[in-house]
Amino acid sequence: MTPGGVTALGATGWQMLYRYADAGTEAAMTAHATALGPDARTQSWIGVRNDAAHRTQLFVPLLSAFGLIGLALAALVIGNVTAGTIASATRRIGVMKALGLTPSQVVRACLVQALIPGGIGAILGIVAGDLLAVPLTADVADLFGTVPMSVTPWVDAAAIVAAVLVIAATAAPAAWRAARLRTVDALAVGRTPRGGRGRFAARLAARSGLPRPLSLGLAQPFTRPARLLVMLLTIGLGTAAATFAIGLAGSLRAIQAADQKPATSADVVVLSGPDTEVADPRTVLDGVPGTGSYYGRGPAEIIVDGLREAAQGTVTVGDARAAGYEMLEGRWYAEPGEAVVTTGFLTATGKHIGDTVTGTGHGPLTLVGETFDGSANNHLYTDAASVPDLAAPFEWYVKLKPGTDLAVYLAALKDKHIPAEATQVEGADGTLIILDSLTALLTALLVSVAALGVLNAVVLDSRDRVHDIGVHKSVGMTPKQTALMVIASIGIPGLAGGAAGVPAGYVLHHWAVPAMARGAGIRLPHSTIEVYAPALLAALALAGLILAAAGALLPAGWAARTRTAVALRTE
Repeated sequence: MTPGGVTALGATGWQMLYRYADAGTEAAMTAHATALGPDARTQSWIGVRNDAAHRTQLFVPLLSAFGLIGLALAALVIGNVTAGTIASATRRIGVMKALGLTPSQVVRACLVQALIPGGIGAILGIVAGDLLAVPLTADVADLFGTVPMSVTPWVDAAAIVAAVLVIAATAAPAAWRAARLRTVDALAVGRTPRGGRGRFAARLAARSGLPRPLSLGLAQPFTRPARLLVMLLTIGLGTAAATFAIGLAGSLRAIQAADQKPATSADVVVLSGPDTEVADPRTVLDGVPGTGSYYGRGPAEIIVDGLREAAQGTVTVGDARAAGYEMLEGRWYAEPGEAVVTTGFLTATGKHIGDTVTGTGHGPLTLVGETFDGSANNHLYTDAASVPDLAAPFEWYVKLKPGTDLAVYLAALKDKHIPAEATQVEGADGTLIILDSLTALLTALLVSVAALGVLNAVVLDSRDRVHDIGVHKSVGMTPKQTALMVIASIGIPGLAGGAAGVPAGYVLHHWAVPAMARGAGIRLPHSTIEVYAPALLAALALAGLILAAAGALLPAGWAARTRTAVALRTE
């Protein structure tokens, strides 16, 4: 439309979009806004960016925690595969040395052998990651109305370099140890563990009185301490991820419950205002059978000196402590002239509990407490008498006496022409649903990787001990006993890894959840952090054993099916 046409429609102002040469700092944008005059209502691009970053920062600690666990698990799995492959090839290394290769040439040959499949795997992983990232970033760009984002090349390069370094760091020491063996020793050692390892554990297991397959399996991991350590770390990280995820889900539910508590603490909400037949429901509520206690509250914009915009206030009539607001510090207000505020208010004003705020339309308000609010809004709660000129539309929250029928009570209010409804719990917040879904997905992936790491370790160990398995079967060990022996070999690592992973996940949860809250600009009540029951922690400690057993099932079945003659002939 033309400017004249817009004016004819009754427009009283314009939205003007300005570009400035100097617009990179908050101070510069404040100066530009001031230059536009006191009547201009302005919004800076920095404020819009900070609002978007504010929502995004909620996810940073979560993704960081899972990302670090995932990287550690990937490094352990890669390292265990590489080192196990080199250690299992000791006899082949002896053959290479017998043909004239020097120790440095043997190391280079082993590195090449490890790097070729490792490099191929890294490249395939990068391609898969990029293919998954492109549609995701396209959806994000479409959501925010921006140009499509591309995958950063340096991230792909860094991932490949990191994978190569992990492979080289684990393959080189193992290859060098094997290459330094005398040729005769390398040919003779084959896959037999170094003498002396695990004998003490074997003697203790033999004296335990347990069935022989079980005692053999329990002592077996101690013959290879390095592999045992890797398995402990893998199981511990998997258990830590599960512990962290369960705690995070519990905290998110507790946060939503605390945020909704004021709206759900009452049984009935009574509406009032200029459009209702009864202007003040209090004149009727006391006479309705079943009324227990009630208080009123209504929204208000309260001008506070030091805030650019009016605070989102809530004024109350009666004892609003019945709403059950979660206090972070201080106490609830007890008389006019006192106020309770949120963390966002304190952050925006720079005030502290005990300070006094002033503003238009009310007298000085003493800040006596800080309450939890699921948003980062500049919220202020005070008694309606503190803001005498404010005419807020109140809602009255009624707590019924025990044994009162809700439907009968609502019908009685309807007969008296008072609009009311039962309080209802709101559905899960969209952000919480996203966090829950993301947590479940990442946890499933990490636990799967941990189980694959255990599978890899048990496969390597079973392959190394295939000749011993053949000997055991030749003297009468049944397939079921063989499978039991293999599964028992992960019993101690499973218990120890689970016992170590639970405290690690607990500590990670107690770091990540408050960090997520700080990223969102809020503080959390203590009750939303302490969500672990002792029984839950004990069950999670046993989860390490379950995780280890799941990873050992396939190699246990392979060992049970292996024919005795084949096992005895295997090098």
